[in-house]
Amino acid sequence: MNFHAVEYSFQAKAWQYQGKGAWYFISLPKDISKEIREHFKELEEGWGRLKAKASIGSTEWDTAIWYDSKQSCYLLPLKAEIRRKENIIEGRKVKAKIFI
Repeated sequence: MNFHAVEYSFQAKAWQYQGKGAWYFISLPKDISKEIREHFKELEEGWGRLKAKASIGSTEWDTAIWYDSKQSCYLLPLKAEIRRKENIIEGRKVKAKIFI
């Protein structure tokens, strides 16, 4: 897959899923999610998983975004390592970039 073909920048608050695993995420804005879905849906794997590269602050990593049909947007998971490096806590608004 050719990353960096399209870049999306946004700001969103970090939140923690209350179910099993208690993962942290940021939800991509609905307008950006809609555009990504229109242009890249055919690249999605199971459960709406779309490979991507993400960037927050000085940290860039390979990841995937997941389409959440309940929120009608993609979710970017935030591993503990990323949260530590960039001092991300629940409720903090972060600037992020996604490269598809």
